[in-house]
Amino acid sequence: MILREATPSDAEQIASLVNQAYRPEPGASGWTHESGLVSGQRISAEQVIGAMRGSHAVLLVAQEGESLLGCVHVENAAPWCHIGMLATLPSLQNRGLGKKLLAAAEDLAVSRHGAQGFKMSVLSSRPELLAYYERRGYRLTGLAHPYPVEAGVGQPLNANLQVLELIKLHGVVGGNAA
Repeated sequence: MILREATPSDAEQIASLVNQAYRPEPGASGWTHESGLVSGQRISAEQVIGAMRGSHAVLLVAQEGESLLGCVHVENAAPWCHIGMLATLPSLQNRGLGKKLLAAAEDLAVSRHGAQGFKMSVLSSRPELLAYYERRGYRLTGLAHPYPVEAGVGQPLNANLQVLELIKLHGVVGGNAA
């Protein structure tokens, strides 16, 4: 397996991967599903290409042969970097690939952008996902935003669904300073 920066030619495969991880067909396995919370696609190939534009954003992919196994997006917003779109194929979840991608994203944020910390967003109705990130040193900021319907990332099935902000200071691992 190799980690590399995505190119626009990867957009269709990345969109498919992210949609499989977050909004799969009914009956599909995986623990990152949002299908019960949000309807519609999580992302389109055009949105993936948009996420790669500019010198402030990088989309990393894990690849084996011709297949993409996972991805993560890093965007500079100095002094922080926003990390998002962390996804692995559902069949590969719980095998450490997500942890590797998250660590690679954090490393890239520091080495390329000098990030002092990292921000990310998680749906309010995902306690297991919040716990996953908290085990990796992320903490809730107390900021919550309405679900971004205008972003074209699906329609919430619950009007009270919110997006919670998490942060992690550079050098914090599993809740302790490194």
